[in-house]
Amino acid sequence: MGIKSFQGARKETQQKNNNSQENFKVSDFMTRDLITFKSTQSVEDVVNTLIKHRISGGPVVNEKNELIGIISEGDCIKQISDSRYYNMPMESNSIEKHMATNVETIDGNLNVFDAAKQFLDSKRRRFPIVEDGKLVGQISQKDILKAAMQLKQQNWKP
Repeated sequence: MGIKSFQGARKETQQKNNNSQENFKVSDFMTRDLITFKSTQSVEDVVNTLIKHRISGGPVVNEKNELIGIISEGDCIKQISDSRYYNMPMESNSIEKHMATNVETIDGNLNVFDAAKQFLDSKRRRFPIVEDGKLVGQISQKDILKAAMQLKQQNWKP
């Protein structure tokens, strides 16, 4: 009988832990102060910005701050490689032709553990967060790691 009541107490503890884990939302860990790009910017300008800010990519927005794509280091490298191979100048090329336009976004109210699963399933490095059609932030794999470390500080220690 003692074991039975002990198991019941564990379930209550697990429910409390699950409730505290639900409080770890993507919006609590996302970056709101983003470096964004315009589709008319040149590849060279984007590369310089990526290097200067030590980032691997960023969202591309229009004048209304609506997400229209994502540009990454890989997109820029491909353009540089193609321009060298075909001996074509790069400065006239805008990123509009080279950015990814089929962008997966993530809900800011999503639990960070569900977001981690989306990162694993999609092999993406970052997800933009859009509210009412406007870009409001971005969550990266590193942000998910920070959230996990905060959870460890709250729940994993004896």
